[in-house]
Amino acid sequence: MAERFSDLISTISPERPVLIAGPTASGKSELALRIAESQGGTVINADAIQVYANWRVLTARPSETDETRAPHALYGHIPGDLAYSVGDWLRDLEPYLTGGQRPIIVGGTGLYFTALTEGLAEIPPTPVAIRQTAMARIEREGHEALVAELDIETRNRIDTANPMRVQRAWEVLQNTGKGLARWQSTTAPPHLPLTNVAPFVVNAPKDWLTPRIEARFDKMLEIGALEEAKANRPTWSPDLPSSKAIGAAELMAVIDGNMTLEEARDRSTILTRQFAKRQRTWFRARMKAWQELDATEL
Repeated sequence: MAERFSDLISTISPERPVLIAGPTASGKSELALRIAESQGGTVINADAIQVYANWRVLTARPSETDETRAPHALYGHIPGDLAYSVGDWLRDLEPYLTGGQRPIIVGGTGLYFTALTEGLAEIPPTPVAIRQTAMARIEREGHEALVAELDIETRNRIDTANPMRVQRAWEVLQNTGKGLARWQSTTAPPHLPLTNVAPFVVNAPKDWLTPRIEARFDKMLEIGALEEAKANRPTWSPDLPSSKAIGAAELMAVIDGNMTLEEARDRSTILTRQFAKRQRTWFRARMKAWQELDATEL
């Protein structure tokens, strides 16, 4: 393993920004950290749920020990009740692209990487009233009701199984009268074109990844995920952006006496496996030009 890692490092210029995409529990964060230790750089988050301050354990953010091994950025810097878009992430990322220290950007949110390397449409901000309507309808009717109201071009482009993506597309259409796909067709130049970076996507086979997902949730419970949920309980609402953390609703159900801890564990690992499948589908479709790494060899 050490030899394979050295071989990989030898292919990367120490001055070149590094992008590492991969499904949850695939080992991508540890890889980013080892590259930072070996060559220098700041490990920067590209995971849409790890930005939130109120869920550290449950979102598998780097530990305090990890953060002593190399500089980290854009982890846990957003309050849990604040909506945070890919445009917000690009704006927060900008200083780290021009600040002198080499960025090593790692995460599982494919849309972040696509916006970074292909550009992002300058879509007007969504009014609060439209966002509240979208959230209320999803809670009441399910996100499928919003899918049915999207324009065909957008419906064919986005992941319609992902409620957050559907909500965003619906909000854009309601606010601007123009579908998200049309906005995306007129994008600004990318912040980091693929030609200027070392882009890697971690391929994690299902049979290898599933036991890791199960073991990781057990580890989360061992190091305090339930206690973290109890700390969040007084301000908990399923409508909060940070409440999309997988396992949050299930642990709240345990606290409220509506679910056993074993049931919460089983449900959360199933949801995580489903999420990882969607991530792998995105990466296969959108990251064909990225260098593929075998997770079993990292």
